[in-house]
Amino acid sequence: MNLEEKTLREEYKFKGRILNTRVDDVLLPDGSESKREVVEHNGGVTVVALTDNDEVYLVKQFRYPYKQVIYEIPAGKRDGNEDPMQGALRELKEETGTTADTVIPLGELYPSPGYCGEIIYMFAAKGLHEGYNKLDNGEFLEAEKFPLETVVDMILSGEIKDAKTQTAVLKVAEMKRRGEF
Repeated sequence: MNLEEKTLREEYKFKGRILNTRVDDVLLPDGSESKREVVEHNGGVTVVALTDNDEVYLVKQFRYPYKQVIYEIPAGKRDGNEDPMQGALRELKEETGTTADTVIPLGELYPSPGYCGEIIYMFAAKGLHEGYNKLDNGEFLEAEKFPLETVVDMILSGEIKDAKTQTAVLKVAEMKRRGEF
C-alpha cells in the first residue's frame, strides 16, 4: 500500500525568526483530501559531552514554554546551512567551554513528526578539554557534570524530560555497555 500524501497547496500562516507555520492541503492515499498543520524549523544540534571519568555535561536552563528550569545536554539551533557537526562543536564550546578531540555522530532525531519538520542532529564527544564558555546574548544557563549512570537514573526517574537528552544519553550509555564508545 502506498502511504505517501501529496501536497496540493501550502499556505503560510506565520514566518518568524525561529520557525514558520503553514497549513497544507494534501491528497491522501485513498484519494480523499485533508489538511496538515506544519511547523518548519531549520533544525538543531545536540551533543553528549563525556569526560574521561564518564561524566556528562548537562546544562540547566529555564525553558519558557514549560515555565520551568530543566536539565539538557548542550544543544542549539543550526545556523543556516551549517554543518551539523560544526554546529554541535560550536554549541559545546558556547555552553560548556569545552572542546573535543573526538566527535561521533549518533544519528537524527525527529522530535514531533506529526506536525514539525525539525531534525535534531545528535553527537557524542570525548577527549574533552575545558575552557571558558561564551553564551549567546540573552542565553542564561549553568553547566554541570554528572556521572553517566546518574544521568541515566535521572532519565529513568523522569527528572530529565527533554527528548533529545534522553535519546542521546541512552544511546551513549548503551554504546559504552557494548564497548563501542
